[in-house]
Amino acid sequence: MAGMLSLNMILPVSAVQASSILDEITETETSEDFSEDTSYSLLRSNNLAYGSAKISKLSSNEINIYGLTQCHHECDNVYLYLYLEQKEDGSYATYKYWRFELDDATSLSRSINVIVPSNHYYRVRGYHAAKDGGTKESTTTLTSGILVK
Repeated sequence: MAGMLSLNMILPVSAVQASSILDEITETETSEDFSEDTSYSLLRSNNLAYGSAKISKLSSNEINIYGLTQCHHECDNVYLYLYLEQKEDGSYATYKYWRFELDDATSLSRSINVIVPSNHYYRVRGYHAAKDGGTKESTTTLTSGILVK
């Protein structure tokens, strides 16, 4: 009987704690302070090897985002587009974005520190492409959301 009494006392507390949107972690979020994703070209690629994106919490209002586009060889054009997305009212939308392009390169990477409002989930979406001659190959990445609090 004492066990049942304790269980009844715990359930209401748990329900109250989970009612905050910041406490509810969905399959698109992680409880970690970082998240990363790497994607290889879906086709048998001649130019693009892979793309990678990462997001890391630095403090209660600052994150670092990182992206990499890696080629198999030197390409005419290498592309790296990074989209920082913020969760608002249950869905993600673009908060800020950066577009980088480099000619005659084998890779392109960028690391950016960003000041952001606290108490939101953030994730990074990446677009990675390589063009050599008339052939352009691309892939996308998407990290899980991390809570900046």
